[in-house]
Amino acid sequence: MQPFTQFMKGKLILIKWMMIFCLAYTSVGFAETQSLIRPGDMLSIEFLGESGFDAPFPVDRQGNIVLPEVGLITLSGLTIEDAQQLIQVQLSSRYLNTDKLRLTMLSQRLLVTVLGYVKAPGEVDIPGDGSLQMALTAAGGIKPGGQLNKLQIRRGDDITVVDYKQYLDSGNESLIPALQPLDIIFVPSSPLTGNVEVEFDAASLLSGGDAAEKSQSVKIFGEVHKPGSFTYDAEQNIVDMLMRAGGVTRFASVEQIRLITDGDPILFDLKDYLDGGSKVNLPLVAPGATLFVPMKEEEVKTGNRTVYVMGEVFRPGAYEVKGEASFFEILANAGGPSRFARTREIRIIRQNGQVSNFDLQAYTEGLSVAEVPKVAPGDAIFVPEKNDINQTSWLKITPDNAVHVIGAVTQPGRYEWSDEMGLMDLIAESRGPAKDADLKRLTIKRRNEAPVTYDLAAYFKGENRLPLPQLQGGDSVIIPRVPELPSGNKAVWTRQISEESVFVLGQVGVPGRYHFTDQQSFLDVLAAANGPSEQADLRAVRVIHRNAKKVQLTEVDLALYFETGDETLLPALQAGDTIFIPGKELIDYERQASRSVRVMGSLNSPGHYRFNDDMNLLDLLARAGGPTDKANIEDIQILHQGCCEPTTTHFNLKEYLDNPENKLLPIVRSGDTVYLPSNDNGTWSQAMSLVRDFLSIATLLVLLL
Repeated sequence: MQPFTQFMKGKLILIKWMMIFCLAYTSVGFAETQSLIRPGDMLSIEFLGESGFDAPFPVDRQGNIVLPEVGLITLSGLTIEDAQQLIQVQLSSRYLNTDKLRLTMLSQRLLVTVLGYVKAPGEVDIPGDGSLQMALTAAGGIKPGGQLNKLQIRRGDDITVVDYKQYLDSGNESLIPALQPLDIIFVPSSPLTGNVEVEFDAASLLSGGDAAEKSQSVKIFGEVHKPGSFTYDAEQNIVDMLMRAGGVTRFASVEQIRLITDGDPILFDLKDYLDGGSKVNLPLVAPGATLFVPMKEEEVKTGNRTVYVMGEVFRPGAYEVKGEASFFEILANAGGPSRFARTREIRIIRQNGQVSNFDLQAYTEGLSVAEVPKVAPGDAIFVPEKNDINQTSWLKITPDNAVHVIGAVTQPGRYEWSDEMGLMDLIAESRGPAKDADLKRLTIKRRNEAPVTYDLAAYFKGENRLPLPQLQGGDSVIIPRVPELPSGNKAVWTRQISEESVFVLGQVGVPGRYHFTDQQSFLDVLAAANGPSEQADLRAVRVIHRNAKKVQLTEVDLALYFETGDETLLPALQAGDTIFIPGKELIDYERQASRSVRVMGSLNSPGHYRFNDDMNLLDLLARAGGPTDKANIEDIQILHQGCCEPTTTHFNLKEYLDNPENKLLPIVRSGDTVYLPSNDNGTWSQAMSLVRDFLSIATLLVLLL
């Protein structure tokens, strides 16, 4: 027995230590949970010798603090010990002896946002154990008119509705949840305040009732002193509700008071109740009920077998039916529809509030297979008045029974619609398209849907195999107009969309803005502008592309296209581009010479070449086709025409090509002459002599003139 006893003692000791370890681990975990850093907390960093750590460090909404020399560092969700180690690591690159740094929690705060019907909405800072009431107080309190029973606490995507009124009535703290950092408290306004911000007046608002919940409130109106919506109270009966409305007036018909609950009207005779005094006769008032007290002179004729016929009939009124009377029998007893009745839109208003339509004309003509509606007691038959085209008012057709025709039609407008009609019926009713109608872009716009474009011109030609679009009430049919030429009315093309146009400028027959689509080409646009004029420079046509991020310029040799017929010479156009055709410049030798350089000698293409300040000698030689095989590039001669005497510069192109880094190109100006001699020096001497003589004579003539 002794070994067994020792064994059991050992087991008990082991169990005891395991329990102690579990309790210690649980307590440590609980302590760590309680000391987690949250947004709004105030931290203190003790670091001797550093004045930058004297002030407390607040944790912002993102869970960060700002450390000197380091900047933002995230501490939210960390324990004090882990945060201290993280700070020591971050500061070790800037400071010494960071192991002596100590981090402590000065105070835990709650950063919450209070919005809605409060006096000072915004972010508030309350103690860490603060409650909902403390947060509302920090925001200035709830404004008069705030709805206390529907406060919201938003935490991320979760929304908790709090009945703050019940908490104020009972003081039960379990009715309000504990707050967490970054919570959002929203205080809605009461429906009694209305849609316009006005000074809150409790007496004026309560004169219309004291109910905030419309679905649960009891509506009392008619011959009472204070009609309005009143809060439902299960302990109050119909007499109590009448007293809350101030009681009945002296004009009230107390024998015909009506209480409507769940759609079932109940007649209540207040006089009979007051005479008998029995509560058994009191009907029950349910949430959302309606209580109506009529006038004596205007008592409503009612009954358990009454059907109401209204509108364009010969004898409208309330009719008592026996058995199962049909729709036609009731309508016939009312004299039938008058000649002003719109029999396509007869409405049957059910006792439960539902409304159904019946097309009497389509039924009588055999166009509709709809069943004849059944009429029950309490229902109403309404026959509306038809719309007369001679009348100016269009309000008699409801939006869901009308179709709008806009744009290039003979008679645009608003037309009554029926489902058996089609698109062609509607266009015919509007007297057909106008002469400038663009039938390729007929557009149908339906509410809350993307527009639909239909090519009606291709449908007429038999090229479009798609069926015609189906219309319904409320649709809009738009037929745009074809833009006119700019040469006509200038006010027309200003209305044309710039993003769908191409601009043609310069020497053309009719410059201006032209409508452009992807199916048109460069020649189509040029032909629409009546083509180039006689003064047009066809070899210098320019196309400016403005659709890219950077404006691009394309030069077009239109004369070469006319000579070769090469389609690749023509650029591809896009909407928004500009075509410019310049005019031919008059040939003026002196003006041409002042802006060009003469290149002569052993070149493949000697002649006059335009010159600007961005060009150099190599650019000129490249434009002239480069030196020939017999050219002496070691002695290129440049003749400069000065104010008095010309000067000559000699340049060794071969040395420059062998070592371009240590040799500069000579300066060439407009009006200079560049000569490349051949290996025959005699020819060059004679040529230069002739050039000098020519220039001397030209200079003398200029001085004499």
